[in-house]
Amino acid sequence: MGNQSPRSGQDHQHGDQASHPAVQIQRRPHRRQHEHRPGSAQAFRWSIVLNSGLSALQLVIGFSFGSLALIGDALHNLGDVAGLLFGWGAERLSARPPTSRFTYGFGRSTQLASLINAVLILMAAAVVVVEAVQRLAHPVAVVSGPVAWAAAAGILVNLGSARLFGHDHSHDLNRRAAVVHLLTDAAVSAAVLVAAVLVWFTGWNWLDAVTAIGVGLAVAWSGWQLLREALLVALDAVPRDVDLALVEQALRSLPGVVDVHHLHVWAMSTSQNALTAHLKRFPGDGDMELLHEAKARLARLGIAHSTLQLEPPEG
Repeated sequence: MGNQSPRSGQDHQHGDQASHPAVQIQRRPHRRQHEHRPGSAQAFRWSIVLNSGLSALQLVIGFSFGSLALIGDALHNLGDVAGLLFGWGAERLSARPPTSRFTYGFGRSTQLASLINAVLILMAAAVVVVEAVQRLAHPVAVVSGPVAWAAAAGILVNLGSARLFGHDHSHDLNRRAAVVHLLTDAAVSAAVLVAAVLVWFTGWNWLDAVTAIGVGLAVAWSGWQLLREALLVALDAVPRDVDLALVEQALRSLPGVVDVHHLHVWAMSTSQNALTAHLKRFPGDGDMELLHEAKARLARLGIAHSTLQLEPPEG
């Protein structure tokens, strides 16, 4: 078994049987991680509606009154709408039960949504920066009043949308991607507002293009951070909220355990972590109690789904 993939279905022959006393320790946190939060669908729905309306407003005003910075903000808002749609769909898909073909369920769909979101952010940032650099050579007159009001609306809409997701998004990459979108756009709108006010008082239209470049770079940075994290998850890196050394120490300190090997930890979705490991211990009558305690310790460390194999020490 040492040569099998950490996700091999054969790994589940140890510690996951329905009659196993450790199953209760495994399943209680498992349900919490998959629980569909009542406000989640509403947060996605209202954020999509509000940002769609905001994007349309900002595009009309940006093109009508010459503000590239506001158009860039609108494009990022459109990226928000697409990203929120992907995230909402992925979250609904991840709640579907496993099938005979997809035995782990559809949790990975939330990771794919985060990856797509990151790519959309980077694409929008590239468009804004390229256009802003071109406009520096040929400044366009900006009518600051409507631009400032549209930017202020962007701040309110994005902060309000982020607020809809509450404070429990930090352990879910998919929801965190949505909140990153929204908070970044609120900051972008604030920059556009400041630039519009400065243009109003100084008449320096080039400030709009400079602001657009800054907006594009800030958006690109947030997109890169999100892309990097999504790729780490896709490559089965140890989740950022799991301390692997602490996990190994918790298993090694179990009564009678002399060694831990083939230890693997990965994310099954953006909110559920899994583990497989081999524990070497001398044979005894306390195998069930040992597994019960191991799963309890792992659950406290943020790992709800654990598969453990007991084997005797060599020699």
